[in-house]
Amino acid sequence: MQAEEAPRQLFPEASEITERTIPTTPDLQQRVRALLSRPPTLWETAYRVFTAKQGASLVGFVIVVEEIGKHRPITYAIAVKPDGTVQDAAVLAYREAYGGQVRERRFLRQYVGKGLGDSLRAYQDIRNIAGATLSVEATGRAMKKAIAVLKALGDIK
Repeated sequence: MQAEEAPRQLFPEASEITERTIPTTPDLQQRVRALLSRPPTLWETAYRVFTAKQGASLVGFVIVVEEIGKHRPITYAIAVKPDGTVQDAAVLAYREAYGGQVRERRFLRQYVGKGLGDSLRAYQDIRNIAGATLSVEATGRAMKKAIAVLKALGDIK
């Protein structure tokens, strides 16, 4: 799946999708860092944010973020509802040799309904994947980063 296709996949009920690119500034990084318990492993130069609407009603946002797995970045499209919880997610690019199971729907469904206040720890809150613990942890960090960026931008409360 490409980033442009993700909003229609993750918010199929949306009748209108708009895209904007938000450059990462030191101020944005500081606001995101303040919302997270630990800093991201990677800062994007810009965030692609898609706004999904059904008629005049806001359905949610899809944001493309990256986090480091074991050695390489994993690219995610994360759908966030206006209340700041995860609606759905997709892995757009997985670059590691092992742990590709984090791309599977049955794994990603665990994050639906989770928010910034949820811990998302492997083995405790999230089912771990043998041999992919670092990718599982990266997925949790990506979910939180997506929500934090949207909060820092003022898109969600």
